[in-house]
Amino acid sequence: MAEATFTDTFTNRKQLRLESGEADRLSARTYNLALTGLLAYGLLLNAVIVYYFAYPLISALQGVSPWLLLAGYLVPTFLGIVLAAKSQNPAVSFVGYNLVVLPIGIMLSLVIPGLPSGIVVKAMALTGMVTVTMALISLVRPQLFLGLGRTLVIALVVGLVAELVATFLFGYRGQLFDWFFVLLFSGYIGYDVAKSQAYPKTLDNAVDSALDIYLDVINLFIRLLSILSNRD
Repeated sequence: MAEATFTDTFTNRKQLRLESGEADRLSARTYNLALTGLLAYGLLLNAVIVYYFAYPLISALQGVSPWLLLAGYLVPTFLGIVLAAKSQNPAVSFVGYNLVVLPIGIMLSLVIPGLPSGIVVKAMALTGMVTVTMALISLVRPQLFLGLGRTLVIALVVGLVAELVATFLFGYRGQLFDWFFVLLFSGYIGYDVAKSQAYPKTLDNAVDSALDIYLDVINLFIRLLSILSNRD
């Protein structure tokens, strides 16, 4: 899976969000309801895809090259992140959001049916608890997270490179990196929630912030799935 916060690679992303006009502003309540609803939409759409379409997708994609599947996942996901990051139109950003959510849902559909249901439920519960906890801490003490952006990006890049080297050059199959990324994406949830409240409260920023938090949550869920499935 592509890791969270690809949008941090676009240097003007933060500035675009901060330049939102006064005419586009929402009330704090409306903004946060939109953000929460959009986040729930992405996660529920993934759940619907996995629940209703997993086995038809597995059957349809059987025999397809893993590299082709990877490309079919990465290309629309990357395009969706770029689209949302570059646009200040909430409708366009929402299209980008869906270009991320749909391929992630398809990839989860290819993985989750092969796992015991108890592990999936446990990973979902743990993801929910961590997400709510980090979001609450972030809302109460945003200063704990707002200065962590560069540190989190560096940790993400170093962790990804180290994991690739350890896996493909040294054949490492342990859970050290999964635990590292669980901690990292937990921090990212706090950071992105705090940043969502620092941006001007516009519908486009709600979509973009929902995408950021969605990616954090999904990557946390994937890493917890890996830990739990390898433990049992």
